[in-house]
Amino acid sequence: MSFSDHLRKLAQPIWDAQLTHPFVVALGKGTLPERKFKYYILQDGRFLGDLARVFVAAAYKAPDSESALRFNKLAEETIMVERSLHESCGRRWKMTPAQMGSVPMAPTNYAYTRHMLAVAATGSACEITVVALPCAWIYCVVGQHLLKKGPPRPDHPYRDWLLLYASPEFAEVQRWMRAKVDQWAKDAGQAEKRRMEEAFVISSRYEWMFWEMAWNEEQWPV
Repeated sequence: MSFSDHLRKLAQPIWDAQLTHPFVVALGKGTLPERKFKYYILQDGRFLGDLARVFVAAAYKAPDSESALRFNKLAEETIMVERSLHESCGRRWKMTPAQMGSVPMAPTNYAYTRHMLAVAATGSACEITVVALPCAWIYCVVGQHLLKKGPPRPDHPYRDWLLLYASPEFAEVQRWMRAKVDQWAKDAGQAEKRRMEEAFVISSRYEWMFWEMAWNEEQWPV
């Protein structure tokens, strides 16, 4: 079993729970209230800004130039490719990019991004890749799961989101990240592997909590 498969096995119950979360189910069916989707998109936009910073940190610590270039490309794509989806939503809601970017982070979003940024600041390139891997991998799994019976209908309200995350191009990102994890983990010591296991499971939990956050439209209590 590869190390990335080992990590997924550790987190499998968490991943299974995502596919039945009411936000994900309603998103796939097209019955998700637009209010909740808007909340999710605005929070996701804030999340992606910090995810790009995590990829930049991975590029800085990458042991080879090819990996460094790819991580820098991932940082750029995180901002540019997924931003296009967000900006199309912004036009629908008559919000400028500045307005969308000024939305305060919800508690779960803040905690998740601080978790990733902490690993980015202190961890190895492999640890940084691992802490970001659930985001890329889970969205691929969710996107393909929701479209397992075929592409969304033309009038599906969340068609663009579904097509983006079920696309072969998006799937390739998690495949490359898994390959890097499997390659670099071979030289990792037991302490580093334990840190990676913990980081992967925590990120997986935060992925479930992100759906929950959006479903409940979470706000700071005080």
